[in-house]
Amino acid sequence: MTSPQADALKRRTDTGSSADLSPKLRRIYAWYTLGFVLFVLVLAVLEQWGLAKSWIGFSFMAATVGIYACIGLLSRTTDADEYYVAGRRVPAIFNGMAAGADWMSAASFIGLAGTLYLSGYGGLAFVLGWTGGFVLVALCLAPYLRKFGQFTIPDFLGARYGGTAPRLIGAAAAILVSFIYVVAQIYGVGLITSRLTGLAFEVGVFVGLGGVLVCSFLGGMRAVTWTQVAQYIVLVIAYLVPVIWLSAKQTGLPLPQVAYGYQLAKLSEREQQLLVDPAELQVRAVFQARADGFEHKLQNVPASLAQERAQAAQRVADLKRQEDTPLALVQAAEKSQAALPRTPAEAREQWQRAQTTNEARAQPLAGMPPHAQQFAGDPNGTPQERLQFDESRRNFMALVFCLMVGTAGLPHILTRYYTTPSVREARESVAWSLFFIALLYLTAPALAVMVKYEVFTGLVGTPIASLPSWIAQWTRVDAGLLSVSDVNGDGILQLGELRISSDIIMLMTPELAGLPYVVSGMVAAGGLAAALSTADGLLLTISSALSHDVYFRVLNPTASMTRRVTLSKALLLATALAAAAVAAHRPADILYLVAAAFSVAGAAFFPALVLGIFWRRANGWGAVAGMLVGLGLTCYYMIHAMPGLRAALGVPGPAQLWWGIQPISAGLFGVPAGFATMLLVSYLTPAPSPAQLHMLDQMRTPAATDGR
Repeated sequence: MTSPQADALKRRTDTGSSADLSPKLRRIYAWYTLGFVLFVLVLAVLEQWGLAKSWIGFSFMAATVGIYACIGLLSRTTDADEYYVAGRRVPAIFNGMAAGADWMSAASFIGLAGTLYLSGYGGLAFVLGWTGGFVLVALCLAPYLRKFGQFTIPDFLGARYGGTAPRLIGAAAAILVSFIYVVAQIYGVGLITSRLTGLAFEVGVFVGLGGVLVCSFLGGMRAVTWTQVAQYIVLVIAYLVPVIWLSAKQTGLPLPQVAYGYQLAKLSEREQQLLVDPAELQVRAVFQARADGFEHKLQNVPASLAQERAQAAQRVADLKRQEDTPLALVQAAEKSQAALPRTPAEAREQWQRAQTTNEARAQPLAGMPPHAQQFAGDPNGTPQERLQFDESRRNFMALVFCLMVGTAGLPHILTRYYTTPSVREARESVAWSLFFIALLYLTAPALAVMVKYEVFTGLVGTPIASLPSWIAQWTRVDAGLLSVSDVNGDGILQLGELRISSDIIMLMTPELAGLPYVVSGMVAAGGLAAALSTADGLLLTISSALSHDVYFRVLNPTASMTRRVTLSKALLLATALAAAAVAAHRPADILYLVAAAFSVAGAAFFPALVLGIFWRRANGWGAVAGMLVGLGLTCYYMIHAMPGLRAALGVPGPAQLWWGIQPISAGLFGVPAGFATMLLVSYLTPAPSPAQLHMLDQMRTPAATDGR
């Protein structure tokens, strides 16, 4: 074994035990929690005295980001051990809180409740998959990686399999996974910042980016860890307060997890009423008529486009001939004419998308399944219904699988367990991570049901002229997030006339429940904390892969510690700006982007990590082949099956699914392919070297389960 590998396996913390550090940290974060609660109470009093909502939003953003910036400034360092792994002295409970914040992300805080709202029972695949993934981390990976004791996941791949190829492929995969993930976080940062401050979304992305950089740029993992603990405290308070309040309002019981079943039964009753409501049926008929109209246009696209252009030109000419026509009306007609598709191909794409959208909104309950329904279709129904049931169930299990193995392959999560003082505390910190994550994950299903009940009973049936002002405010942020259209012209809001994005369900909860605006500001601050905490870890993973695994380990092994850390900071800044530029284009909903990253992470890393720890015969040839095949097949299927991605990459032809599996679960094909390839190639090529096997034996000694 080489000297760096031997040193890594023998490395011990020299900065004192976690037991010495824990009491001080408990006092600091107890005072921090008390200060945050008092800050919220002061703003609540000021709101009653007339403080403007914009000032409340700015106050939350400035105060929380300011605290995170101070922690980052105080934690600045150029020491590699501190910068990459926080000096390996983070106590288990605080590492669990940091991992919880790192994990929650904008997807969990903002998107999970929204997905459960829109998909009901089907959304529980996210809860099951992500939670089960931490069990895999605890049992299969965290203790052994901590025993290994270097800085990054590509470090392990390079040492276990030898050569530069496994390390470089691991670094490339870590960059790909983390970049996809961080784009979603920065999108969430922009969404929340624009809501808090009133800035345009694109401006909010880059303003929020400053909050990301101040946490990770100066102090690396040390700054990120202590900032993430502070961010977890903010996000858990922000998440629990509105749902507890909503539970008390609806049921009189401030325990949403207990009241969840009772409200679900009431929601199911309300769904049955809406299914036969005459006004809802009328709205559905209008949307179906629109879908039929687009279907008719698609039968002869060139002729339909020519007719549309002629009608638009005639409408503009008629308006201009009338002397008393308002200028705004003429300009609107000209704008509508200019917005027409330029080519038949463009028209076909737009009309197909419009047809699909209108057909979805013509479905019962605005296209949402009954909340308590397990799977779509009917196992005892028509052949089409049976097929739909089988595909729905198959996709549920496929998504659970991909999220589990993806969790166990995420580099920024696995790196968190390098930061504990011992192997025992690495295992304990996984348990603490599960506890802190469960506080939110056990609450999200209840929140989705209560928000849905509030919408179905409070908003639906309200005169459109009397809708609360927050609906118009969200529409101004982005009409794609929330929109209201009086389709049947009766002046009353029907469920089919209301379109809500999953990305704002959590953020709009306080206003929907009629809570003071200070609670809305607190929830937005919690979402900002969730997005910032994950973005920090992801950006650090990308910059570490480039500066440590590529530059130091491959290109310039003699580089000094200061040079490596400085390069990492520069690369972190460049990566952050690139991710912000992509996020400003609103690429997709947050949860979908994140889930796609899980499939890529599972296919790229899970087979190589698990077989590398538990199978002595695994070698470098097998690891390289397995990672390339798994990653390649996963990415190929995403491109093959995802229409939006095909269009973005200019790939011709329609998207096609394999066995009905949605592209979000592409890892279902890539992970088994990676395992099979790695097993086959390892058997057909030479066995690992004695040094690699010795390193593996050192990792798997009994001390790996209970010692340092």
